Amino acid sequence: MSSTRTATITRETKETQIQLDLAIDGTGSATISSGVPFLDHMLTLFSVHGFFDLTLQATGDIDIDDHHTVEDIGICLGNAFKDALNGFKGISRYGHFALPMDETLARVTVDFSNRPFLHYDVVTLDAKTGTFDTTLAEEFLRAFAFNGSMTLHVEVTYGQNTHHILEAIFKALGRTLDQATSLDPRVSTTLSSKGVL
Repeated sequence: MSSTRTATITRETKETQIQLDLAIDGTGSATISSGVPFLDHMLTLFSVHGFFDLTLQATGDIDIDDHHTVEDIGICLGNAFKDALNGFKGISRYGHFALPMDETLARVTVDFSNRPFLHYDVVTLDAKTGTFDTTLAEEFLRAFAFNGSMTLHVEVTYGQNTHHILEAIFKALGRTLDQATSLDPRVSTTLSSKGVL
């Protein structure tokens, strides 16, 4: 595998300051401090199960709420995947994984299509898990998909425990992206009948 599939993203706004380093071909090492503990936990699971190395340091206006920080981290992570994948050349492009966690089953499907889209169809969640506003999971995934130029479908048709549901989503996202970003020796440029995405 190539050792050059890496990206560093820096984003500074009046609301957030973010430094993110990503290695696609990693071992699942995660060093994450966002100021949003539940998101740190989810991104650690994502990294471990996707075998991505991810270092993230973020500060934001969490005294207001977590929205700006969570969304902006999604923007940065999406940009990092797009940059590290170099025009999506040589990759499998598609990924799908169904991941069970106790009573929950999460299905995540991705296409590095250069046509950003998010389909999010998830059973009703509790408003909070711990202090985390669960509506922010969808905001994160939308920012991630659109800035990563991917079509992303996230589905949980059954599940009861909100923590289990979100954890299953992030683990399945990691496994799905591991598939889609895998290098395929049969793909010399981009996997497209048009020759370009």
